[in-house]
Amino acid sequence: MHTNSLKTLRSDLLEQRKHFVTEAGYQNAQNGLLMNLRSVINDPTRQIQSIALFWPIQAEIDLRPTLLAWAAEAPNRQLCLPLARSDKHLDFYAWQTGDTLITSKFGVPQPDPHNIQRAKVQPDCILLPVVGWSVFDRESKSRYYRLGYGGGYFDRTLAQLRPAKPNLLCIGIGFDWQKLDGAQWEAQAHDEPLNIMLTESGVLSSFA
Repeated sequence: MHTNSLKTLRSDLLEQRKHFVTEAGYQNAQNGLLMNLRSVINDPTRQIQSIALFWPIQAEIDLRPTLLAWAAEAPNRQLCLPLARSDKHLDFYAWQTGDTLITSKFGVPQPDPHNIQRAKVQPDCILLPVVGWSVFDRESKSRYYRLGYGGGYFDRTLAQLRPAKPNLLCIGIGFDWQKLDGAQWEAQAHDEPLNIMLTESGVLSSFA
């Protein structure tokens, strides 16, 4: 897709999301998504102990109350937030409610790497907000992909982390209406697939 067309697609999707959160059906959609998220992160077979979340911006769903409740339910559970590095990769640092955050150049609150009380974390699970998402058949299997904001931070980070941590669980967080078809957007070779695409109506799994 031409760069200008992709920029327009992102802009249109972000505008739609801004209106979506004001609609009557949003609360039910949000509740359904959070219910599905709880079912995944509480699945004992996954043995998730640390989760990287995202600080909500531009009408993204706020996962913080659900994840703080999850962390409080058992010892040794940990939440962390991403820090954008100058080389366009992400590091993850432990986060607790009330922590003082710094602001990235994109205006996103992120952890202070100089806070000696919050260690760097290699999470078991990374939650990724989507601007849009799609499914493509790759290697005879369905693969779910995330259209993000265009910086490439998550793709670079996942490409680096996955070889060392093959059980890393990467979950896209979005809604049914954000699904794109191949005429709108098609994932490129550098786009990292999601393990799970999670919406209000289901838990869609790649690599099955």
